[in-house]
Amino acid sequence: MKVLIAEDDPISRCRLTNLLHKWDYEVVETGNGAAALTALQDPDGPRIAILDWQMPEMDGLQVCKILRQSALEPYVYVVLLTGRNRTDDSIAGWEAGIDDYITKPFDTYELHARLRAAERIVKLQDELIVARETQRQLATYDALTNILNRRAVLDRLKGEIARAQRGGPSVGVIMADLDHFKKINDTYGHPIGDLTLCEAAHRMKTTLRPYDILGRYGGEEFLLVLPGCAMREAKVVAERLRAHLENPPFTFREKQLHITASFGVASSKDVAEDMEAVVWAADAALYRAKREGRNRVVSWRGETVSLSRPSEQLQP
Repeated sequence: MKVLIAEDDPISRCRLTNLLHKWDYEVVETGNGAAALTALQDPDGPRIAILDWQMPEMDGLQVCKILRQSALEPYVYVVLLTGRNRTDDSIAGWEAGIDDYITKPFDTYELHARLRAAERIVKLQDELIVARETQRQLATYDALTNILNRRAVLDRLKGEIARAQRGGPSVGVIMADLDHFKKINDTYGHPIGDLTLCEAAHRMKTTLRPYDILGRYGGEEFLLVLPGCAMREAKVVAERLRAHLENPPFTFREKQLHITASFGVASSKDVAEDMEAVVWAADAALYRAKREGRNRVVSWRGETVSLSRPSEQLQP
């Protein structure tokens, strides 16, 4: 593990460096507080810092205070090394945000033990970050297709609609549904159905612009949000997606599946700058595409926006 030593006295710094090398730590040396802060703020910087209190340019307490105020992540464990041993001094250190306080002259074995404790805490904090990011991933992304889940894609759409309401460009919305998906599950089994959903999501994602938004709306349905797209541009995108899903055929375990999808298109400027209304309009266009024969793109044509979903009025 990488450890920073910030000590302006070269003899003390050399002694510390030799000890840490002996204990198999990777050492970064600095002789003043400003250089220490720069090294610790580097994304690949040391995770443990041994700071002398008195240093040129910036003392150890100032370095620690700036680190804590910036809420740097991943966390840097700070050990303050000082000749001050009054209670008031140690309190000042704790209030600045240090994690440990060692007075000079230090005991070699004690320093080693405290560094090992610091290493355990840093590793535990890394595990907590991984767990937090895992939970965030589960809360935001669909576990099967690894694209945004329904709640997340609607949240993103809500943000784009809010920008449109403030005078921004139109937001294109596409509702896509894989045709005869139940038949795929019934014929080839759910594992192949899952692979089909994943491949469909991958093909759509690679066809879109980097800032377009794709999410799984539910089952075999996908919701796409196209910032800055009016109805006409959104329909062109939908047609490109439709063609890319249809050809080439999906290939799984030496089987070729000819997959098609139906698309409904709407835009915030043509419908209303309201999230529920524009989603309803895209959904209405999608189910008209289904009625008209599937494997096609249909745009909203001014149907009255209803509170009930169009799919609820149709036979499966």
